[in-house]
Parts: sequence; C-alpha cells; structure tokens
Amino acid sequence: MIESTNSKKLMLFSGRGHTQLADDVASELDTELTPTSLFDFANGEIFVRYEESVRGSDAFVIQSHTTPVNTWIMEQLIMVDALKRASAKRITVVAPFYGYARQDKKHRGREPISARLMADLFKTAGANRLMSVDLHTSQIQGFFDGPVDHLFALETLAHYVASRVADRSRITVVSPDAGRVRVAERWTDRLGSPLAIIHKRRDPDVPNEVKVLEVVGDVKGRICVLVDDMIDTGGTIVKAAETLFDQGASEVIVTATHGIFSGPAIDRLKNSRVSEVVVPDTLPIAEEMRFDKLTVLPIAPMLARAIREVFDDGSVTSLFDGNA
Repeated sequence: MIESTNSKKLMLFSGRGHTQLADDVASELDTELTPTSLFDFANGEIFVRYEESVRGSDAFVIQSHTTPVNTWIMEQLIMVDALKRASAKRITVVAPFYGYARQDKKHRGREPISARLMADLFKTAGANRLMSVDLHTSQIQGFFDGPVDHLFALETLAHYVASRVADRSRITVVSPDAGRVRVAERWTDRLGSPLAIIHKRRDPDVPNEVKVLEVVGDVKGRICVLVDDMIDTGGTIVKAAETLFDQGASEVIVTATHGIFSGPAIDRLKNSRVSEVVVPDTLPIAEEMRFDKLTVLPIAPMLARAIREVFDDGSVTSLFDGNA
C-alpha cells in the first residue's frame, strides 16, 4: 500500500543581495535558511546548488534587487530555475525591492516596458507567485501571470512618524508628485492629516532632473512628511524639501520605502535642511552610507507575516488592512 502524507514543508532561500534581511525573516519565522552553494565563475556567470532536497516544498526565494541590480536579478532567476528542476511544489519570488519597476510603461516611442519583461522572466524561470513591497505602480501586479502579493510599508513608517511627532495636528502629508497621491492619501487617512502635493515638471531628455516645483496646498508652519516609494540620487526629494521650506514649512521629514541612495544621495541628504530620513531595510544600507539623520526600520516582521499567510493559504490582504 502506498500512503501520501500531504504535509507541507516551508523552505526559505536567500540570494547574496541582502543576506541580513533573509536572516531576519528566517528568525521571525523561527526557521533556518536552506543551505545553498552560490558562487561566481571567473567570467561572472553564477552557479547555484541546494545542499538538501527541495522536492515538494513551498519555496520562498528572498532577494532584494540592490546594486549591482542585474547580477542579483540573474541570481534569483537561476535560483528559481534550480528549484523548478528540483521539483519544488510552489515557488514564490520574494523581491522586497522589484528591479526595473520605474520602466512600467512607454513614455515615448521605441522604449521598453522592462517591468513587464521582469515578470515574464520570473514566470519563465518557474515562479508561481511574486511578493514585493511598494511597487512603483500598482499596474505591475498585472504583468505577472499568477498571484502577486503587493505589500505596503505604510503601517511601519506611519507608526514611527506618529510616535516621532508630539503634536500630530501639525502634520501635513506631502506627495512629491502626482503619481504618489494615492499613497499619500492613505497616509492622510492613517495620520488624520491634510494633504499637499508638489507638482513637478521634468525635462524628458534629462534623467533624474526636475525643472520646476510648485506646491498645491498650505504648508506654512507645518511639519511636512514627504512620502515616496524610493530615494535614488536624492535630487528630487531634496528639491521638494527646499520648496516646502520656501513655502514656510517649519520641518520636513522624508519617508521612503526603498533607500537606493545612489551616487550623491547621502551627501545631498546630509547637507539638506531635512530633519530626518526614514526608510525600512528593503535594501541593504552599508555602515559607511548611514548618517545621523537616517532612521532604518525593520521590514522582516512584515515579510515574515506575509510568507506565513501564503504558506498557510491565508489572506495576505487581511493582514495589511485591505491594502495588499
């Protein structure tokens, strides 16, 4: 007689992009990362081999697409392919920061939609499900042919800001552009604060550069909380903060889900009039990149809760107040 036990087995796997976060998630779940051999050949090609059986497992592959982005995306794709060929039952790609998310539509002719290509690559590699935090735009969820768990860092960030500001009645939530208005509105609901919007006009031929900033809303004498999904070079967010100060803001707190901090970002933020920069650790931030104004909050508890719900076939949406 052949009997089947239908027992489920959760297995966590980590790429080399952000090992500390993966360790923290494993600790939150009271489990361990699956031993994995990962190394580069002399020409830069990546080798992956799992050191124990993954057959029939519910596999979660954690990799945040930090610098060098292309390397860690490729590593995660190879890890997924290895799991598929080793007969994992279900494979969930956990990408706290989803690379190429900014290229989610064609602004002009002859441009790629790289965010869609990313989803296609993960599907082809063998992923059954995607999990990410604060995608650049919600439409990216529709690029993947399968379930997408779109998590939000709002509660983590807003809870901290609320505890940081003694008089919450003085807070004004500020969207740095029209594309962030819906997210900023969730902040206003959470904090019970008014909303202001910065209207910006970019030069389409010059990346990472804003030409004109205008504030829609009253920020005079207010504590402005600038909310964005990412800080890359820091130019846009620092200009936005200066514009708020020019309009009479008494203090500016910057919050973002993903602290990319490329190039001059650290110097720009350190030397700005911003009082604090608050980010979760969706991306690794080296000690030499940290500065007095920077506050880094743990995202592992939220990821672990979502992974647990997926594994238990529960509701990720209910975990995050209907926002996921």
